[in-house]
Amino acid sequence: MNFQWLKSYMPRSLFGRSLLMILLPVVVLQLVVGFVFIQRHFAQVTTQMASSVALELEYAAELVEEMNSIEEARAALSSLERPFNIRLELELGEAISPEVRFYFYDVSGRALVTSLRNGIERPISIDLTKSNWTVEVKMQTDRGALNATVPRSRVSARNPHQLLMWMLLTAIIMTVISVLFLRNQVRPIRRLAEASEAFGKGRVEPFQPAGATEVRRAGHSFVAMRGRLERQIEQRTQMLSSVSHDLRTPLTRLRLSLEMRDEGEETRHMQQDVEDMEQMLDVFLSFARGDSLEDTVTVNPLNLLNKVVADCQRSGRDIHFEFNNQTPQSCNVTLRSGAVSRAITNLVSNALRYGEQVSVNATLLEKHLQVIVDDSGPGIPKAERESVLKPFVRLDQARNQDTSGGVGLGLAIVADVARSHGGTVQLSESEKLGGLKVIFTIPR
Repeated sequence: MNFQWLKSYMPRSLFGRSLLMILLPVVVLQLVVGFVFIQRHFAQVTTQMASSVALELEYAAELVEEMNSIEEARAALSSLERPFNIRLELELGEAISPEVRFYFYDVSGRALVTSLRNGIERPISIDLTKSNWTVEVKMQTDRGALNATVPRSRVSARNPHQLLMWMLLTAIIMTVISVLFLRNQVRPIRRLAEASEAFGKGRVEPFQPAGATEVRRAGHSFVAMRGRLERQIEQRTQMLSSVSHDLRTPLTRLRLSLEMRDEGEETRHMQQDVEDMEQMLDVFLSFARGDSLEDTVTVNPLNLLNKVVADCQRSGRDIHFEFNNQTPQSCNVTLRSGAVSRAITNLVSNALRYGEQVSVNATLLEKHLQVIVDDSGPGIPKAERESVLKPFVRLDQARNQDTSGGVGLGLAIVADVARSHGGTVQLSESEKLGGLKVIFTIPR
């Protein structure tokens, strides 16, 4: 049997599922116990009590018919009221029509009516709606209608109502206790998830392991893993900085030696090679560092993008920039401003290099910031869009290594910045300008 359709109705959170596992058996158990108790005990007790009252009412009706006069009949009824605990009245010449009235939610009403009608072999009318504490019964006799007002406690059990109320009250109290207990147990797991998500976005938030033993173990493992990753990134950055410093020293000596040589074509070529080596060294170091040691700050994305676009417009090219804020109540984003600025600068610079027209559209949504850069250049074939996001990949066609002068790390750095913030980079064809369309998305 396929129960896949139930998944859409199941809670998604751990708290909801745990609460469901606790409450569902309790509710089912109470329903089963309550139903069985009402059917087998409550109904049976009511039937027995109502059958006894039916015998008494039948005896009173027969006594009225045996009396020689109305006065004797009424006197006999009066003598029965106290021992029977039933108020009896005789209405002369009145004919009754058999009918039954009771509320649908009256648990014992149906069993009470059935017992009285089975125990009294004469036309009878029963009304349970006039009062919650009495039962109005009318029976047909030879002298008229015999009206009987019977206390409800004589014909139905009352204690089971108290049991049901206690069951319901206990269930409510236990539910509140379960909710409070589960909330305390789930809170450390939620904090661990929030700390992990923040670390995935490049933010290091304080986290103290708490909760059950298993949750504490997971929390301590996460803290240790985060510390190892931070130390590894720091050691890698320090090592690359040292390598960069060691490589710049012989490059500087080589540059000085070339400047002391006579001017010539060979000297100019060698100087250009030295400049290219220094540029590649800077790019390698920037990519390897990944800006992971930069602290996250809360900034206004409009101000950040305005500065990036303004810096790129110094080349004399026109850039169409549009910013759409769909969350005016909260317009700030927590990110590494330096890394994001460099990533957007790389995208705009590449667009300016390969296209005559460039458009930058940014949208601030409730959960993420999206920046779209379009250009009118030759674009990138669909089969190669995924590979150009990898390091040291350069295209051999329109965006080739001869005209770009790069080392294949531009888009790789952009993708690395996006991933370090928990975001993505997508490449597609620009519907607006016909060239390349880059969608840079980072969560808030």
